[in-house]
Amino acid sequence: MCDQRGDTAVLLVAHGSPERVRDIPEFLLRVTGGRQLPAEAVKEVEDRYTAIGHSPLTAITLKQGELLAAKLGMRVYVGMRNWHPLVRNVVAEMAGEGMRRAIVICMAPQNSRTSVGLYRSSLPVDDQTLVFDFVESWHDQPLLIQAFAEKLVAGRNLALREAGFPLPVIFTAHSVPERTILEGDPYEAQTKDTAAGVARAAGLGESDWRLAFQSQGMSRGPWLGPTLEETMAELCQEGFHGVFFQPIGFLCDHVEVLYDIDIMARRSAEQRSMRMWRAESLNEAPLLISALAEIVHSRLHASPGP
Repeated sequence: MCDQRGDTAVLLVAHGSPERVRDIPEFLLRVTGGRQLPAEAVKEVEDRYTAIGHSPLTAITLKQGELLAAKLGMRVYVGMRNWHPLVRNVVAEMAGEGMRRAIVICMAPQNSRTSVGLYRSSLPVDDQTLVFDFVESWHDQPLLIQAFAEKLVAGRNLALREAGFPLPVIFTAHSVPERTILEGDPYEAQTKDTAAGVARAAGLGESDWRLAFQSQGMSRGPWLGPTLEETMAELCQEGFHGVFFQPIGFLCDHVEVLYDIDIMARRSAEQRSMRMWRAESLNEAPLLISALAEIVHSRLHASPGP
């Protein structure tokens, strides 16, 4: 199934991430809306990017767009909120190429105003050419759940054979300020739904998994927890000697996965004499592309005829 009118396209939007360390200061200015961060905060981010070599987020998202376009047989564009290709430039490109409707999918399945809300606000409100069909969330999309479960089962089975002892699963997602949840943000509930769905699909029992929130920010006020460190400490106290992580709030490798989990969480595990494994990120997984295609199909099917 594909759109027959020729003026409808898909727009995938993501956070964006520079590939070069020297671009970090400019990138952070975009993230903060022009507010200067302390030099030590900028240096910390630069050090993280240096530790992982580069962030592959943009390259992977562009590839995801290519795979989705091939599967759908229609145009798929990719725009970033905080880095190139910037959403506003991509939208202008779409209009210039005759597109009149954009099915917009955020590469963050769970809806928070701190992520999906900001992606939505990056769309030009004064654009009279394009109609934006915005997908608010897709945290429980069946093929997405299946994609996560496939990676979880494959990775955990290998880890269990290597470890020789039980490995509880910690599902992770990016933390948000607690005040957003108190004000009605659906993010925490949707993330719990995703975790529970993946656990069921992977055949995990209720005692086999936990949900933790990572990459807490530096802004004032408490951030949503429990943290990865708190969860690992709790499991260590319960007598576990290892843990298996699966990020379910991220769809590809980038700094929050490659540094915050692979480096920082591993270091925290080692300090507790625990071993750590992680599921592969979805990246270019066929089931992820199929999940995105199903979302587009449902939008095309629901749209009125010309």
